[in-house]
Amino acid sequence: MTITRRRFFASMAGIAALLGGSAFWASLMKTYNGPVSDHFDGLRFFDPHGSPPKSLAEVLRWQFGGNRERHAWPDWVPSPHADTPPPRVLSGIRLSFVGHASWLLQVAGLNILIDPVWSERASPFSFAGPKRHNDPGIAFAALPPVDAVLVSHGHYDHLDVATLSRLQAAFAPRVITPLGNDVTMRAADATIRAEAFDWHQGIDLGNGVTVTLVPTRHWSARGLFDRNKALWASFVIKTPAGSLYVVCDSSYGDGGHFRRVRDAHGPFRLAILPIGAYEPRWFMRDQHMNPEEAVKAFADSGADRALAHHHGTFQLTDEAIDAPVQALQIARETAGLAPETFMALQPGQVVEI
Repeated sequence: MTITRRRFFASMAGIAALLGGSAFWASLMKTYNGPVSDHFDGLRFFDPHGSPPKSLAEVLRWQFGGNRERHAWPDWVPSPHADTPPPRVLSGIRLSFVGHASWLLQVAGLNILIDPVWSERASPFSFAGPKRHNDPGIAFAALPPVDAVLVSHGHYDHLDVATLSRLQAAFAPRVITPLGNDVTMRAADATIRAEAFDWHQGIDLGNGVTVTLVPTRHWSARGLFDRNKALWASFVIKTPAGSLYVVCDSSYGDGGHFRRVRDAHGPFRLAILPIGAYEPRWFMRDQHMNPEEAVKAFADSGADRALAHHHGTFQLTDEAIDAPVQALQIARETAGLAPETFMALQPGQVVEI
């Protein structure tokens, strides 16, 4: 295979992971069918306060344009940390960073995974696409009994059906996800206990813990022809130890999404906010925040403190592997925030509240 062909297939797999751009067969699967609403036109979902996804022409301009500046990541950047969680946490909140946008939340005796990806690649292909640059911060065998899984949307770096199948076989957890993503999950594995919900719907997980799906400034797809045929969301998690605001993927816009969630569901003890996959800005600004915007989103959310994610594990875009963390430090200092107020963890690190 020539270098040109290798680059083409790698680029197409990367587009599939980030933008749903190559898995043709996925777009022919059954999709959500439901009533028209203020964010669903009968065929596709949309964000009244957001922006539509980029066109295929813009995708190709980014991937193959002559002015592209893509920083190379090291092949392997291991984290010095590895977590072995306790079976249950009855008091307070324990958060373990698995990597990218994957977390284990332990609270009120429940174990909740968020956007779990243990696969080697965030891709529809086993042979191409964004590959891990470090191991998950928790070995799969070290996971405690998982009660519930939250999956924010259908992009491959967030909805990993291979991991969901492993979790189903090991723990049979409830899987909470926005409308339409349950179709994708069950098409891959009919045993996955997927439950689909709309924006603003709340779900009781038990033990005084509820999760509410809230709008986020993003979009979703897994194939060329299924753009926005499934919904995307952020999560508000209310617990006896306080409320969390988990933003798995979002651009910033004018900050209105974060302020509306604050007004409806705050105050928050903690916000989890994405800081990576943001270059080139002309292409990414309408779907991913950069660190400076993440600091603004933190202020808009009104949270007491924040944790960063969506960086350092899968190379989805063009910035260097350490650029998001370095830029977060600059943005934090510019805003006059103490380092512990908005932290970026490495896989395997733990925060307890």
